[in-house]
Amino acid sequence: MKTVKKFFYDLETTGVDPRRNGIHQLAGCIEIDGEIVESFNFKVAPNPKAIIEDEALKVGGVTLEQIQAYDVMDKVFRKFKVLLSKYCDPYDKSDKMYLVGYNNAHFDDSFLRAWFTQNGDSYFGSWFHAGSLDVMVLASQYLIERRHNMPNFKLMSVAREVGIAIDESKLHDANYDILITRAVYNIVTGIDFEL
Repeated sequence: MKTVKKFFYDLETTGVDPRRNGIHQLAGCIEIDGEIVESFNFKVAPNPKAIIEDEALKVGGVTLEQIQAYDVMDKVFRKFKVLLSKYCDPYDKSDKMYLVGYNNAHFDDSFLRAWFTQNGDSYFGSWFHAGSLDVMVLASQYLIERRHNMPNFKLMSVAREVGIAIDESKLHDANYDILITRAVYNIVTGIDFEL
């Protein structure tokens, strides 16, 4: 049986448009055959050309001064590629990871792909399978009978609906959000889990 590699991740950004805004946090974990083999939490100064929106910083609970003090983008990107190369061979077409996140197909995946491009790297597809696993979509099916009674379909609401206790003070930190995302993923796919 082929090894299954999942790249659970969440981003915090300076806005909602990957063409105009940038990443300031990339956190998550790499899971191989159901076991977490490594966790990561990169804080990165956004692309110098990125527009930084005050509202996005408020959501992420950071200040302009904080994100500008993070390591520069190309330095963090090199560290990120070292991390990926520990678990995948970019020259082997069958050795890739599945991107897994909450609303990642609509949001995070395009930011991550843009980040590769901003760093002069056009080999995003060497690391990740096409078609990501979006926990929001999976949860939609799982909660189809209860969805109409929920106040919204944000990660916090979905997590509560499936029985996960949430620490609201930690929300919108990519590192915490991905723990919740992975727990929701495991519940909606029927995998035993520990938070």
